[in-house]
Amino acid sequence: MAKLAGRNGALYMALTSGGTAEPVAYLSKWSVNFQTDKIDVTSFQDTTKTYVAGLPDFDGAYTGWYDNATVQMYTAATDGVARKFYLYPSSAATTQYWFGTAFFDYSIDVGVEDAISVSGSFKAATASTKVG
Repeated sequence: MAKLAGRNGALYMALTSGGTAEPVAYLSKWSVNFQTDKIDVTSFQDTTKTYVAGLPDFDGAYTGWYDNATVQMYTAATDGVARKFYLYPSSAATTQYWFGTAFFDYSIDVGVEDAISVSGSFKAATASTKVG
């Protein structure tokens, strides 16, 4: 297993629910979280709290720079439709990625002394799978 630099990471997302996933331009960072519900099952006379694992969750976030040539992220955030996504830790190693469908949020940050930046988050709409 090799260590990788993040410079080749990529987020692909479909513009429509049935569309083909395409790279989201000008992103500079994405992250993903894998968490499982912990359900408290502590009983009388237990010496510590005890838990059982519930369902896993899959969500993440992204940041980057505003692209005025596409409505890809804005549309995804405002139409309420889940769309296909692919997360590549390195686009140079396309056999390793996560995929599924998700709902996306989108924010734009404009400052007089700053480049216009974007950020957002996503939550799984279907099971998300790791390949490779």
